[in-house]
Amino acid sequence: MDLLMPALAVAVVYSFLSLRVVRQYERGVAFFLGRYWGTKGPGLIFLPAGFSNQKRVSLRIVALDIPPQDVITRDNVSVKVNAVLYMRVADPAKAIIEIEDYLYATSQLAQTTLRSVLGEVELDELLSAREKINAVLKKIIDERTDPWGIDVSAVEVKDVDLPDQMKRAMARQAEAERERRAKVIAAQGELQASEALSQAARTLAVEPAAIQLRYLQTLAEIASENNSTTIFPIPIDLFRPFLQAAAPAPKAAAPESAPALSSGELADLMSQLRLGSAQSSREE
Repeated sequence: MDLLMPALAVAVVYSFLSLRVVRQYERGVAFFLGRYWGTKGPGLIFLPAGFSNQKRVSLRIVALDIPPQDVITRDNVSVKVNAVLYMRVADPAKAIIEIEDYLYATSQLAQTTLRSVLGEVELDELLSAREKINAVLKKIIDERTDPWGIDVSAVEVKDVDLPDQMKRAMARQAEAERERRAKVIAAQGELQASEALSQAARTLAVEPAAIQLRYLQTLAEIASENNSTTIFPIPIDLFRPFLQAAAPAPKAAAPESAPALSSGELADLMSQLRLGSAQSSREE
């Protein structure tokens, strides 16, 4: 009886020391006498003290930062690229038994994969096709880390640091591209305007009265503005009958000389000219 109580007390203390608490987001990889004993948790677990131990593994998603890497693209442009990797432990036993430090190993694998994948693409593809590159990086890293019990959920390229000379060259290229688009748009506008004017000219040619209506409409538009000087455009077609009438007839014979004016007729002509000049002055 005297030995039972101390033995019972030792058993209680030993049992108390053998209890472990594993959180909900953790798992305990247990080893008994150096051999794998199973994955424990979450909650209260029993591990014989002195004969077993455990390695705690978090099952939460870890954002692993990939430091900037010097990359030479396929078109021989040197850039610095950094990324972020999202991963979680899918099999705690493999993450502890198969590899020594799964976080460090995954980080190193991500760096080497980033350099190798980006070295096979051109700069334009790196800047414009991020989703495609991210998918390729995720697939390669996920396949390589699957034996370690790691599940890679996403890989995102964060920043691409370009040299200053390359930035200036890209700025000039973008400016030239915008100028080209502006010239093409202006040329297309001129083409459409010329087609519309050509169609309007054909319509006006069919209906001559439309020309006069258009002329009057133009005068109305000019008169609506507060201009001190108004210019009336007169079509040359209006003067064509007068020009044809004023044209000299073909000479069939030598023209007769004009009869000489008498002094009285010459005086009457001069007075009429002076009278017309005075009336013009008063009207002005």
